[in-house]
Amino acid sequence: MAGKLASLWATLKKPSAKYSLLGLLATGFISGILFWGGFNTGMEATNTMDFCISCHEMHDNVYQEYKKTIHYSNRTGVRAMCSDCHVPKDWTHKMIRKIQASREVWGKLTGTIDTKEKFEAKRLTLAEREWARMKAADSRECRNCHSFEGMDTEKQKARGAKMHKIAQEDKQTCIDCHKGIAHNKPKGMKEDEEEDL
Repeated sequence: MAGKLASLWATLKKPSAKYSLLGLLATGFISGILFWGGFNTGMEATNTMDFCISCHEMHDNVYQEYKKTIHYSNRTGVRAMCSDCHVPKDWTHKMIRKIQASREVWGKLTGTIDTKEKFEAKRLTLAEREWARMKAADSRECRNCHSFEGMDTEKQKARGAKMHKIAQEDKQTCIDCHKGIAHNKPKGMKEDEEEDL
């Protein structure tokens, strides 16, 4: 009897390789789901309006400007949030943008934009960087809501309809003409210099 118990104990102590592998795979699978769920939840939390304006640099500067635009309040009640314009929807481009955004976090941590005066001094550089990103992506985030194909130029003012037709012919992108659509234009823009000539 003691021999049978010892043999049973040895069997229970040493699981087969088959069960060890299945246990390892199950643990890995569950861990992967939990990691991915946590990571994705964290990424989505950084796309909320509350997160975007949680620092005073954004809340006191660009958020106040944005609240005065049609993207914030309009007759239809459709609101574009910060992430709608500044974060791509697809995963790969979203991750690239999140890495790029670490520059803004660095600016907060080092205090390079922590006062209105410092923010205004860096505004043109920050804006030009964002415009270049948007242009390189063919205004991808704008096109999530707006497209030339979806426009009814008959309902647009004559100047807008004319400019959209020219933009299509010249293969321009939204940001070529619509800088400052949700935020004040920075002082010292190249377009301002050209208009003064």
